[in-house]
Amino acid sequence: MKKNIILLAVAGLTLSSCGIYTKYKPATEVPDNLYGEEVAVEDTASIGNVDWRTLFTDPYLQSLIEQGLESNTDYLSAQLRVEEAQATLLSAKLAFLPSLAFAPTGTVASWDKMKASQTYSVPVTASWELDFFGRMRNSKKQAKALLAQSKDYQQAVRSQLIAGIANTYYTLLMLDDQLRITTESEHAWAETVRSVRALMQAGQYTEAGVAQMEATYYSVQTSVADLKEQINQTENAMALLLAETPHHYERGTLAEQHFSEDLSIGVPLQMLSNRPDVRSAERALEAAFYATNAARSSFYPNITLSGSAGWTNTTGSTIINPGKLLASAVASLTQPLFNRGQLIGQLKIAKAQQEEASLNFQQTLLNAGSEVNDALTALQTSREKHGLLKKQVASLETALRSTTLLMEHGTTTYLEVLTARQTLLSAQLSQTANRVTEIQSLISLYQALGGGRE
Repeated sequence: MKKNIILLAVAGLTLSSCGIYTKYKPATEVPDNLYGEEVAVEDTASIGNVDWRTLFTDPYLQSLIEQGLESNTDYLSAQLRVEEAQATLLSAKLAFLPSLAFAPTGTVASWDKMKASQTYSVPVTASWELDFFGRMRNSKKQAKALLAQSKDYQQAVRSQLIAGIANTYYTLLMLDDQLRITTESEHAWAETVRSVRALMQAGQYTEAGVAQMEATYYSVQTSVADLKEQINQTENAMALLLAETPHHYERGTLAEQHFSEDLSIGVPLQMLSNRPDVRSAERALEAAFYATNAARSSFYPNITLSGSAGWTNTTGSTIINPGKLLASAVASLTQPLFNRGQLIGQLKIAKAQQEEASLNFQQTLLNAGSEVNDALTALQTSREKHGLLKKQVASLETALRSTTLLMEHGTTTYLEVLTARQTLLSAQLSQTANRVTEIQSLISLYQALGGGRE
């Protein structure tokens, strides 16, 4: 008995050294300066941990996001993938239990016109594979990792959906604001055209100046039409995200949007637990790790216990009615012999896939750090430009008023007024676009840090 225990202990240590029972160790380190050398990192709460309802306070936007989470087809498909993975894991767990089967049979036979004989067998069979060499255990752990990966994929789709709806919504607000500015400019141009026509009739203005003003006025009208078309296209994009037919969406204004200036990106290690794509890549590495273990276990025997019990009338040399109770038990051991080359090939494939998953995890982590750096830099840049554009618009408004008064008194030309008005319109549109760029950079940073979790 002691010898058997020693043999089992030695066998267990040998199998452990072969990698059959080894356990995957999660990543606990990230590359240095993951966010970039110029980004200061503090051990504080990350913006990625903020609930999306706290970040996006616009009630219209909140309603759209809630609707998208209920109806978006990509998100619903991701939920179904989780259910599939749960069923796979359940199947892997049930593989540890004995399998039972009820297989009744009956036969009627006659030889040489003799009276037909009737035989029957009503057995219940059972089969139980003993997982001494870790094949089923590694398959279960692999299925568990794939389930976690499917949940991470669902979270990635959720985060992307929330960011997509928010970006589309703020794009609509930008286009609304640009349409308002352009429409106001259109009305101002219409008044200017009427003024220069009156000056021309009074002999104080040339026909060439009037024609130039009219041409610019028509150009502004064209811009209004283009903006209306862009609004329609953006509303259609929103409808696709919400899985519904196109229609107009109620929304607020760009001026009503406010966000906190105090943002924290958190330490890079938080990205391992926040970013769903990083977690998914690591889950894929974990699944590949256990797939390699399972490939190693294929070199060892399969030990199966099987048995049956039931009633039959086929025992002995003559047919007996009624039947008698029959029971049997069998133990079998199957050792691969002639397919070793195939098993070696499968192990090499598993190792290569594990190495590929490791490289993909490393690259995913680097991509995540780059996305954080890009979003943070874009956010900081747009905030710096905000004050400059505000001053530029104020200066151009003063310049336009001055040149308009000078033109009315005949001390300047229409070209200076034309240039001042066009420059002001361009600066106002840039100011609106920069505000939306700032908001969308914040959304990108939120998504890059794994925001939008349930």
